[in-house]
Amino acid sequence: MKSIRMTLAALALSLAGSTAAFATDVTILTPYISSIPTNEMAQSFKAEGEKRGWKVTIIDTRNDFGQLASRMEDTVNAKANAIVLISTDPGQVGDQVDMAAKAGIPVISLDGSKRANVAVNVTSNNFELGTQLSEALFKAMGGKGNIVKFFHSAHPGVHQRELGLDATLKKYPDIKVIADHFVKVPGPVDDGRVAMENILRQHGDKIDGVWAAFDDPGIGAELATESELPKSKLIIMGIDGNAQAVDMIKSCTHYKATFRQDFPKMATLGAEQLDKILKGGKADSDEMYVPAVMITPETLGVKCP
Repeated sequence: MKSIRMTLAALALSLAGSTAAFATDVTILTPYISSIPTNEMAQSFKAEGEKRGWKVTIIDTRNDFGQLASRMEDTVNAKANAIVLISTDPGQVGDQVDMAAKAGIPVISLDGSKRANVAVNVTSNNFELGTQLSEALFKAMGGKGNIVKFFHSAHPGVHQRELGLDATLKKYPDIKVIADHFVKVPGPVDDGRVAMENILRQHGDKIDGVWAAFDDPGIGAELATESELPKSKLIIMGIDGNAQAVDMIKSCTHYKATFRQDFPKMATLGAEQLDKILKGGKADSDEMYVPAVMITPETLGVKCP
């Protein structure tokens, strides 16, 4: 009887080892895990993957694209079952994306852009978001005045928002960009705050609005404005639906609106598409959009003076 129990135990261990050996290894790579939206997508995708029995590993390279390429090559050589790029232009690691394709490893993108050998990119329509943000800000300013622009063209989605701004500016000749700042990542809130402090000291009351391509530098701009020029009537608007930005909107600060992207939905949709691919199918499309929602004091049920 004892020998039978030992045999059964050994068999159970063997089966467990086989199950581990055949687990689906999915690696997430991003240079921006310090960004709240990027981290939210990564954690949401990991949870979705683990529901499906995948082993999900997150690799962050802290804004180092050389290291991103290197770590992606390591991932391909380690024979991962799939790669997920988050908040990354696949073109910046194009050789590595092609390397993965040659190795038979599917690559998908969240909050990135389309490219050959990327099965699907799940994102917001960022050009449309850029135009919606611009229209909302310009109308709140009465169609005229001076704005400060915070941008980060290295991120493909954020760059599309900037192009949306450029297109909208052509419709509003009385709106002028009197200062702009390329936001440094990591640390976009602090970088936005320091930049806005300097811009306020230079332009002061000439500033009517702040166009923040994403909420982090907008939050920094609000902190700087409260410190340097609290009675200013300037209006700040951004994109992402960052919780701190929403709190500022609710508190009737200079921050008047943000566009909330549904990052958990992007992760869920991405996991669903990857599941189809891993089972031998194809993604429903090479690019899929998840709608965003505008958040204002009114939508939060707040009446500001």
